[in-house]
Amino acid sequence: MTQSGTSLRRALGVRDAVVVGLGAMIGAGVFAALGPAARSAGSGLLYALAAAAVVAYCNATSSARLAARYPVSGGTYVYGRERLGPFWGYLAGWAFVVGKTASCAAMALTVGTYVWPGQAHAVAVVAVVAVTAVNYLGVQKSAGLTRVVVAVVLAVLAAVVIVCVASGPARASRLEPGLSGGVGGVLGGAGLLFFAFAGYARVATLGEEVRDPARTIPRAIPIALAITLVVYAAVAVAAVSVLGTRGLATASAPLADAVRAAGADGLVPVVRAGAAVAALGSLMALVLGVSRTTLAMARDRHLPHTLSAVHPRFQVPHRAELAVGAVVAVAAALGDVRGAIGFSSFGVLAYYAVANASAWTLTSAFRGRVVPAVGAVGCAALAFSLPATSVAAGAGVLVVGAAAYAARAQLPARTRDGR
Repeated sequence: MTQSGTSLRRALGVRDAVVVGLGAMIGAGVFAALGPAARSAGSGLLYALAAAAVVAYCNATSSARLAARYPVSGGTYVYGRERLGPFWGYLAGWAFVVGKTASCAAMALTVGTYVWPGQAHAVAVVAVVAVTAVNYLGVQKSAGLTRVVVAVVLAVLAAVVIVCVASGPARASRLEPGLSGGVGGVLGGAGLLFFAFAGYARVATLGEEVRDPARTIPRAIPIALAITLVVYAAVAVAAVSVLGTRGLATASAPLADAVRAAGADGLVPVVRAGAAVAALGSLMALVLGVSRTTLAMARDRHLPHTLSAVHPRFQVPHRAELAVGAVVAVAAALGDVRGAIGFSSFGVLAYYAVANASAWTLTSAFRGRVVPAVGAVGCAALAFSLPATSVAAGAGVLVVGAAAYAARAQLPARTRDGR
């Protein structure tokens, strides 16, 4: 539960909640993840997209049920704590904060790469500062800007689909199903594509800022996921129709290469600009989610308690937002985007495995447990189908988090609670 004087303002309705979810999903992932997924899945790319969508649906359904029951900031950190015990909630929160912080840095660097390749790190830091400033002014400001971002990105993606499908080089034969990458390749591709879906429960992490959460959250999450799936399927079919899965697998900028192959060179700068705007929107939604989970963990003193403060005027966790922004800015200044998708996907899949396990406990009825069971198994399958380096790094982060939790548990209560 929230503490007195630290609760957030409930300002988001269904439409704004859907927009926040779309802003988190329809972002840079669709511009960046198709190429790596095609390298893994081969001709089974569309199967990989379907597999990622099934797991995302199960996770979204479990998250919506839990968010309606526990409409406070923190998402699966709170659900795991309440349904499975403090350790599992903590581990979920740890995986989310670390994995999504890396993803924030990757999105910031994506902005820099598309806006000014020669100064990508500097532009990335400026983007982080700008997004943090907008989020600081209140969640309604963030939702309003996200609405603009979603509109721009959807317009760009619609142009990509129309140009590719209507072009002379488009060939339906390139869409013939196959499994050139094998079942393992399809699962690996699904794990990478999951990165592009992983924002659907951003509404749940903002549960304390949603009006009538028991009604709003279960409606907003499936709507946002359904719209995103339709958009991704259309974009994937359009790109494959002109490049084929082999061409898509070798593309440095998949959608820009697709419109170039379709003979629309003039659209390439527009696609690059759309990718930058999409990455900016994803960065905004990610920082929102990470700061709210940080807030929840700080309330329970798993992170410094000072981060649980809520600004008296703007009603946002301002210290958590500033701390997250500072960490992401440093990571964007020093790091690179390579491996970020796989690493982030592993952490988020671990996070949603806890969400599904938590949803399993909500009912003893077989029918009510089917979705969380499929979701949990799907999360595990996709996580361990990712590249070995991503699995090793992600598992290492979970071990470090578990060790930190165990060490803290050994401290005297007064020391542990900061008294």
